[in-house]
Amino acid sequence: VYLRGELGTGKTTFARAIIQQRGSADSVTSPTFTLIETYHLDDVLVAHLDLYRIESDAEMEGIGLRDYLDGDWICLIEWPDRARGMLPDPDLTVNLAYEGNGRSAVLKATEQLTDRADWLK
Repeated sequence: VYLRGELGTGKTTFARAIIQQRGSADSVTSPTFTLIETYHLDDVLVAHLDLYRIESDAEMEGIGLRDYLDGDWICLIEWPDRARGMLPDPDLTVNLAYEGNGRSAVLKATEQLTDRADWLK
């Protein structure tokens, strides 16, 4: 899942809502400085990544990105454009934006999501 939007539009809040809705009793914190926070839920593994501070492909490799992408993880990725083409196409993209006094969220799913959408319920 790609989470896109300017600073402060709610990417981490959106990720937190998904993780908590899936039953996490853990405190869901922003991975801004840790880069990755993981959650082992009853029926799914979730990796919440924040790539904002990533500056090179070497850094991307250094955080073990491929381990999460190649495994059984659901990845919630903030600032996916920082990965410079190292990420596969997403099953779901969430575009968050400021709109008037509030915010808007536009979700775009691919056909592949329908095969794996149970984790969103």
